[in-house]
Amino acid sequence: MQLTATLSLPMQLTAISAGLLVLRLVIGLSMAAHASQKLFGWFGGHGLAGTGGFFETLGFRPGRLFALAAGATELVSGSLIALGFLGPIGSALMLSVMIVAALTVVPILAPLLMVRSERALDRSTRGPA
Repeated sequence: MQLTATLSLPMQLTAISAGLLVLRLVIGLSMAAHASQKLFGWFGGHGLAGTGGFFETLGFRPGRLFALAAGATELVSGSLIALGFLGPIGSALMLSVMIVAALTVVPILAPLLMVRSERALDRSTRGPA
């Protein structure tokens, strides 16, 4: 006699819903914690002044204003995703911040996404720093 564990459809849907809840909480709270590093210096972050200085080295001027915008967007998007509130808005906000981060920090992605930035072009002509 072979024993198989099959779940009824309502139990399967409950398991899927629980998995999505955990995923939403992990992603949303991770982004909110990352934002609090930028904004408040929590969890070993550098706060707004340190992040603003880093943003200026990347070419974002004024760095403090861009750091505030990035941190606030990350905090709002992470909170919305963790709460499951206004789903498409929270996801779009998070996606927008992550696209800018990817194109800024990894300039090799700029040509792949057909976006040309001064930093990506400068780096491609003179090689890595």
